[in-house]
Amino acid sequence: MNTILTPEQDARYGDPQTVRKILREAKVFAIVGLSKDEQKASHFVAAYLQRAGYRIVPVNPTAAGTTILGETVYATLSDLPKEIAVDVANVFRGANHAPAIAREAVAIGAKALWLQLRIVSDEAGEVAAAAGLDVVMDRCVKIEHARYAGRLGWGGMNSGQLTARRARLRA
Repeated sequence: MNTILTPEQDARYGDPQTVRKILREAKVFAIVGLSKDEQKASHFVAAYLQRAGYRIVPVNPTAAGTTILGETVYATLSDLPKEIAVDVANVFRGANHAPAIAREAVAIGAKALWLQLRIVSDEAGEVAAAAGLDVVMDRCVKIEHARYAGRLGWGGMNSGQLTARRARLRA
């Protein structure tokens, strides 16, 4: 896989078992940096997650109070109502923003911190891991979901999975 992680970081933040666990157990993804622009990766990934059965919670300070993909947008993770139990804070912001987002994810009780492709922050990883969150970096949640759900090959991509059976991510 093409990654910017060092081998040590990849072992820590790209573990396939952790990825599968998150995708299997999560129900609610807070998409930090979700754009209203349908051509942006964050929008495309959020729409995919909705179609896959997950609830998405948009987080974007410039769009707070509006709706994206039918969901109310919040300025920060800290602004989410207490009744929204976030499983995964999925980050589409620069690595320089990741440590603060990790601290917010810990504060709201998220179970995982997921930094999208090309986003790597050891500080954010350490903050989240120290609080018991699962951490994934430099991975696209859409690609990983498609890989383990048996859908990646539909587009002619090599999923790295050799099987004649479709994986079940959700029970």
